[in-house]
Amino acid sequence: EENGYFVAPKNVYDLIGKYVEQKDYDHIFVAVRFGDMLHQNEIQVNDWIGLGGMDYYGIGFSNIRLPNSDKSYIYKYDTNINTFPEEVFLHEYLHSLERTLKEYGYDIPALHDNEKYGYRNKALVGLKDWYKDYMRCNITDRNTGKKVGLNQEVYGYKPVHSNNFEYTYDLTKSVFNEPTNFIEEIKSMIRNIGKSFSKK
Repeated sequence: EENGYFVAPKNVYDLIGKYVEQKDYDHIFVAVRFGDMLHQNEIQVNDWIGLGGMDYYGIGFSNIRLPNSDKSYIYKYDTNINTFPEEVFLHEYLHSLERTLKEYGYDIPALHDNEKYGYRNKALVGLKDWYKDYMRCNITDRNTGKKVGLNQEVYGYKPVHSNNFEYTYDLTKSVFNEPTNFIEEIKSMIRNIGKSFSKK
């Protein structure tokens, strides 16, 4: 949304589809150096930009947009600057777990609400303490005194997918392509309704 483009599941289907179909993966990261494709002189990417909480055929799916410069410190372990270079990957992965729990009906703190719970972004380690407590459901709610965070059951869940719903149809490559005109839209609706009834 910020820059007008991101890597969607349909963009990488031809590259990873045959591997993902083997069902050996729980999460997919797409790390790309886009540079400034659309805004060459306006937007310089000096830090990571992540996009999480998406899914690819019921598997967590995240984008990591790399900085323009190869010399960026953000991905390098450095005792003087950055001792938590994996933060971006953990952050985007946690967005997928957050989304999964919410889809299953759990009430949990939002991943970006660290300051509401007294956690600050620190030098060298970023939000490492927040992520550890978030993952262990070890954040103290100031109002209730209870421990909150990710319910531990999330580590056994996958993102919500078709068999969680009564009326479903199988995803295929063509599902990624939205109808481009009124006739295609009507045909798509009729096909989906037909598939729902045939499964009953």
